[in-house]
Amino acid sequence: MTSTVVAPRNQKCLDTCAACAQACETCAYVCSESGAAAEMGQCVTTCLDCTAICRATETLLARNSAYAIELCKLCADACERCADECARYDDKACQECATACRACAEQCRSMVTA
Repeated sequence: MTSTVVAPRNQKCLDTCAACAQACETCAYVCSESGAAAEMGQCVTTCLDCTAICRATETLLARNSAYAIELCKLCADACERCADECARYDDKACQECATACRACAEQCRSMVTA
């Protein structure tokens, strides 16, 4: 999603948030369709929450909003929680989501400390 309008320092984080949101949406779908929805209900909910926060972070980063860095803090926390939840399951979508969430948390934290 590279754009000349997005501040260059925001682009990598924006891209990482987009990838994380996609992984979370996929994981939530796979978990809800797995037949083990009762067991994996918290995974679905956590993934959907993480998706919403990642998408909001993308939007604010794209606009170079004054609130983007504050939202990056929240996004990092949400991604860490989601990664921890998804890592509990052996499903491929859950493991891929955990990896994407960890990468997003790291990238968002780097924006906060920059």
